[in-house]
Amino acid sequence: MTEPCLECVPNVSEGRDAERLRRLGDAVRKAGATLVDVHSDVDHHRSVFTFLGAPEIVEGAALAVARLAVELIDLRRHAGVHPRIGAVDVIPFVPLAGLPMADAVTIARRVGRTLAADTGLPVFFYEDAAIVPGRRDLPELRAGGFERLAERLADPRWLPDAGPAAPHPSAGATVIGARRPLIALNAMLATDDLAGARAVAAAIRERSPGGLPAVRALGVRLPTRGIAQISMNLLDYRRTPPRAVMERLDAETTQRGLRITGYELVGCAPASALDEAACARIQGLRAAQLLDPALFAHAG
Repeated sequence: MTEPCLECVPNVSEGRDAERLRRLGDAVRKAGATLVDVHSDVDHHRSVFTFLGAPEIVEGAALAVARLAVELIDLRRHAGVHPRIGAVDVIPFVPLAGLPMADAVTIARRVGRTLAADTGLPVFFYEDAAIVPGRRDLPELRAGGFERLAERLADPRWLPDAGPAAPHPSAGATVIGARRPLIALNAMLATDDLAGARAVAAAIRERSPGGLPAVRALGVRLPTRGIAQISMNLLDYRRTPPRAVMERLDAETTQRGLRITGYELVGCAPASALDEAACARIQGLRAAQLLDPALFAHAG
């Protein structure tokens, strides 16, 4: 029988300083978790760490990397194209290999309360770990960004679930939760047409008429590469697999006179979610990013 396994995917607001990223990765390894992937982007100014292990090991690693991120990252000197409210912006826990979702929820809330007590960070709980009705979705919690965080926290409707009702001066706030597996996929365009990228993103996202189920999408410009990008989260790859997203993007971009030059997978995905044709379109895909489907067979 497969031992229960927990995945954690912290997103930190640092995508440029190699030494800081090395230290954050070392914190995960020293805690005993298996660091599977680190995806960094200079334009997003953001890095996504993916690590796995026994639940108690992953819990300790999440706290270690979060505490260090608060120490190292100052959002007052941070600018990137990705929305963010915190130095360690979001910490999702994903139950795998038969681990109950209830266990991931317990760990997420315990990590949030510990982190708030240790660092003075305001913490919101989201997805399955959400406590306040109407505060499940990450985009709602992150609206306004770091720059409007103080204003938002002053509203009694947005009191954090743990920690003070005021931003940490340099590290902002953190969103922590438990969720099912998602796939983060970016499409690169052969142009820097931001309006075009945003139009395509709007056409495919779930909330738009005719949008794809369980898909979130955002159009951004990547200044260092001189291109625009469609940044996506596939919240339920069984309902809308990557291949279906790619086919819809082909149609939407062609209709607007745009062209996709390739895709990138941010972090990891179940190997069973990506067929051969989808894998062939993902640039720089590494075997380690494709996780054993057995981990997801009885997840959550």
